[in-house]
Amino acid sequence: MPAQPRSGCAINAAVEVLGDNWSLIVLRDIIFGNRRHFRELLTLNNEGIASNMLASRLKKLIDEGLLTRADAARGQRAEYSLTEAGIQTLPVMVALGTWGMTHRETSRELTIRSRLMAEDPQLVDGLMDELREAHLGVPRPNPDAPRSSERLQAAYEAEIAGG
Repeated sequence: MPAQPRSGCAINAAVEVLGDNWSLIVLRDIIFGNRRHFRELLTLNNEGIASNMLASRLKKLIDEGLLTRADAARGQRAEYSLTEAGIQTLPVMVALGTWGMTHRETSRELTIRSRLMAEDPQLVDGLMDELREAHLGVPRPNPDAPRSSERLQAAYEAEIAGG
């Protein structure tokens, strides 16, 4: 059960869940990197999260209703999945990425996807549908349509190649 926020302010309520140094980074790695196991989240993280911090953030994200954890049999890896609330952080990340590109020094390569998503809201909607399919088992509304993740990757690769 999510904790009660300190006040009724919607911004405060969101910041209490997403405003620490790691929660959005963990969600980013699950959403964009499809990293669903502890070891992947730990070793493939660009920012160098410590194992105790990762464990703490995963627990918090589960407690707050943004992730679920499938119990694994002995010797197997537990898998983390996004909830609908977790999936709905994607537009928040796009907005934060846009702000970061505008007001902070960033690398071109690491901001291409953020810029592409900011320019195309349908791309974000499609990615959210793909996440619902992968994490919640909800089929995409139009399964024959090109996948937004593939469109995003192709656009990224084209920009990298074009230099």
